[in-house]
Amino acid sequence: MGRPPIKRHNALQGVSREHHHGLLLCWKIRTGLSKNIPLERIKVYVDWFYTNYLVPHFELEETYIFPIIGNNHPWVKKAISDHRRLNRLFTAPKASLKTLGQIEETLEEHIRFEERQLFKHIQQVATDTQMNIIAKQHNNEKFNDNTNDPFWE
Repeated sequence: MGRPPIKRHNALQGVSREHHHGLLLCWKIRTGLSKNIPLERIKVYVDWFYTNYLVPHFELEETYIFPIIGNNHPWVKKAISDHRRLNRLFTAPKASLKTLGQIEETLEEHIRFEERQLFKHIQQVATDTQMNIIAKQHNNEKFNDNTNDPFWE
């Protein structure tokens, strides 16, 4: 049995859904590696996900969510440091087993940290006005997966 689902404020539900898709990315990487899929095929999907979902996701968090508790809060410093590390890993020019493994491990750990600690705290201290700003800024479009090469199936 897993943990009970975390109740998210409406304004953060879309961001949490993006976290779910990030965890699915980790699963897809693990699955691709376990099936010995050529690394370049996995990297094409990883690059697509990074550009289309992760870059705007990080920008939303850093611009509208983290400032609620301040960029000097230790958890925000950790999250921003994780974002920098993930940016470096995702933008590595060549697909390597080591880099894909690090993306999968780092992203999963980062998402779990944000969901279990950082967002839980932020939604406890944020004002309604701050939550409304997040809700307005977040693009709640449905996730449209790139199924050009579903290597994980």
